[in-house]
Amino acid sequence: MAEFQFVMRSGPTPGKIYPLDADEISVGRESSNTIAINDAEISRKHARLEKRGTTYVIQDLGSTNGTFVNGRRISGVQVLNAGDEVSFGENILLMYEPVVDPNATMISSPKPAKTEISPQKPVVAAPAPPRPAASAPAPAFSGQVPAGPAPVPAKKSSSKIILIVILVIMLCIILSCLSTLLWIDADPTGARWCQYLPFIARLFGGVCP
Repeated sequence: MAEFQFVMRSGPTPGKIYPLDADEISVGRESSNTIAINDAEISRKHARLEKRGTTYVIQDLGSTNGTFVNGRRISGVQVLNAGDEVSFGENILLMYEPVVDPNATMISSPKPAKTEISPQKPVVAAPAPPRPAASAPAPAFSGQVPAGPAPVPAKKSSSKIILIVILVIMLCIILSCLSTLLWIDADPTGARWCQYLPFIARLFGGVCP
């Protein structure tokens, strides 16, 4: 029984299968070839296949349009692998595929046993312990002795007294200066300005000796 085959993908008879069951196979346009394909793209003696080990090798026989494997033109012996695309010229495309025995018994893998998952019981949260009630403050009764001495109010800071003294002193100084200025200005001749405050008299245009 053939282990490999050619399946025509494009050419005069697409879908046709060519079993490869001989140690040496010839491909060409003449009917004397093992695989005869009647197409102008193929030479009379186009290519030759030779079985080596478990696969085939292909060799072009000096054809006019060439032999291609996976789109690459070959010039010597080329080893074929399952799934390779073999082209003769530009229009003939054959797939190199292994032959699948339809009578082969397929061993089905055993189905994994179903594992039954028992439903889990719902987890019931334990009730929270009751919070202790806040103790109310003990009521105060009249005539009750206090637990400790009553706080003594803090003494007033002496800083307020110092501030008042400073303000009074400044007020006295201001009043003294103001009364002095009024007394100097009361002189109609202006002599007091020149006597006590000559720089102010000159500032306002006065003439002092």
